[in-house]
Amino acid sequence: MTEASVITRQAKSNLAFALHILPKERRDDAVVFYAFCRVVDDLADDLERSLEHREAGLEAWRRGLEEGFDQPNELQREVLAMQQRRGIPTELLVAIIDGCRMDLRPQRFRTWEELSGYTWKVACSVGLVAVRIFGSDDGTCEDYAVALGHALQLTNIIRDVSEDLANGSRIYLPLDDLERFDYSEEELVGKVHDERFVRLMEFEAGRADQFYREAGLRLPEEARKVMVPAEIMREIYGALLDKMREDRFQVFDRRYRLSKARKMAIFSKHLVLRNSHTP
Repeated sequence: MTEASVITRQAKSNLAFALHILPKERRDDAVVFYAFCRVVDDLADDLERSLEHREAGLEAWRRGLEEGFDQPNELQREVLAMQQRRGIPTELLVAIIDGCRMDLRPQRFRTWEELSGYTWKVACSVGLVAVRIFGSDDGTCEDYAVALGHALQLTNIIRDVSEDLANGSRIYLPLDDLERFDYSEEELVGKVHDERFVRLMEFEAGRADQFYREAGLRLPEEARKVMVPAEIMREIYGALLDKMREDRFQVFDRRYRLSKARKMAIFSKHLVLRNSHTP
């Protein structure tokens, strides 16, 4: 088993789950890409390592992608081979690293426009790589990938409010949005769950809904078959958002997940839809 396969299997993420629907050669490349994303994200998040160590690790990846690795390890060799096979622009992989670098220090985003620059790096650029691996290399799915990236990351931000506070006092909700609902940063840190907080979360969920809808409108009909893994993600995360909304966003007290049975039902539905498009 390759290093990328081990990393992906251990992660047990929704994306890793969705990749099972891909043809083997594309699934193998998607696994390599997922492992790359997992490794650089873990580098940024590992608070047991010094800030200098994490910065150096991310810089080594960036420099290796841009200039070549001196002594590439197994995963780095796999990433370079995948990049060449699928024609992945180096700047997209570097954008992902830059997004992870933004997580090294606690920061605040004043507006959605500021936050969207972050979500583009950590999610939209991931989508732009993924659609190439899935089979769309003509640029027709780029708007779809960007909209879906914003939607998925916003859903993560809503779900992970408490976890992010515990992980280096991170706050990704735009401060202007907190002020809009007369809810303070101090109250967020204090995990105050009241009507103001619920309205704030509903506002953020509404923004995510808009991006989910835009993604649906931006997906070309002829690309629906190859974008099935992304559509599985859109449905899983959309259902996760609905679940939080129905529960009035109890994100301070629980981490929301879909059951394996629910995810399997979504997977099976899309498998049938994909096969129905097969000539």
